[in-house]
Amino acid sequence: VSVLFVALTAPLMGAIADMSGIRKRMMMLYTAVCVTGVALFATLDQGDVLLGFTLAVIANIGFEGALVFYNAYLPDIAPPAKQGFVSGLGFGVGYLGSLVGLGVALPLAFANNFEAIWLAVAGMFAVFSLPTFLILPEGPARMSVRQAAVEGFTGFRRIVGEVLADRQLRRFLLAFFFYIDGVLTVILFAGPFAQTTMGFTATETIILFAVVQVSALVGALGLARPTDVWGPKRVISLSLLLWIAIAAVTFVIHTKAAFFAVAVTAGIGLGAIQAASRSFMAALTPEGKEAEMFGFYAFCGKSSSILGPFVFGTISSLTGGNQRLSIFSLIAFFVIGLLLLQRVEDPRRKAVEAPAP
Repeated sequence: VSVLFVALTAPLMGAIADMSGIRKRMMMLYTAVCVTGVALFATLDQGDVLLGFTLAVIANIGFEGALVFYNAYLPDIAPPAKQGFVSGLGFGVGYLGSLVGLGVALPLAFANNFEAIWLAVAGMFAVFSLPTFLILPEGPARMSVRQAAVEGFTGFRRIVGEVLADRQLRRFLLAFFFYIDGVLTVILFAGPFAQTTMGFTATETIILFAVVQVSALVGALGLARPTDVWGPKRVISLSLLLWIAIAAVTFVIHTKAAFFAVAVTAGIGLGAIQAASRSFMAALTPEGKEAEMFGFYAFCGKSSSILGPFVFGTISSLTGGNQRLSIFSLIAFFVIGLLLLQRVEDPRRKAVEAPAP
């Protein structure tokens, strides 16, 4: 529910933020919604299923919505020649933060102090977001918020038309829809697959995810500069070839040790493909339309995150819970995305290879 809401509203909210110059205020609003929603988890008691569901939806809308405006700052804070490095650095620091969060939460979880977990997480999110709100600039305003809202609603068809009219942007977003579908499905089902199919215990699964966070950090940082040198298209393509190989190997392995090794390798591809994709989108985004275009980027990513898990889960259900056969759906998403990506011209690579005047 939360992902669908963000997918449908992100392009419109991004357009309004660009036209009225309130990108940072929108990011602050969504962040506040997430922090509040998570903090209210501390009020949940046994049996509060509907309230818990509602708070989870609210919190995730805040988180996913804030990411739209956060990503849109990449073209503003980094020149084109360094956007791959900055994007990789951002994801690397993010994975490091997730390890810190895990370190804070685990002792509280083992002590059964779950209320304190939610308050600690909400507090960390609020504190670490402050530098962004204090330092980053607000975008230029071309009209009032009210005018931007009217223009956004009445001109939404035109805004969609602008995206579809840009051949390279249209091609990239279509490729991104398919390959990120596979990536997000892996993120969602990695835990259940480890426990249900590979027989991992809860403790072993936590250790696995902690190590994968480290390998994702390495992947994001290790391929940050190569993204600027080789171009994001080449990095994404190499990452997708790695993902296809990982999915194929996962189908045939049966030991915990082998799955652990594959999962750690997948983490490298995870960090690299996320950072390079954001960098590629930044390179294709017209100036002055950052939040609007990253709204469509979010639309493709969030809407695909509904399709992939649905296909994976459906195959597993129809085959009596056989999650191994569902892996073929992941391979299909990765292959389709890789093939579609080859139709996209990398503007940075093209600029580097252009002859000097």
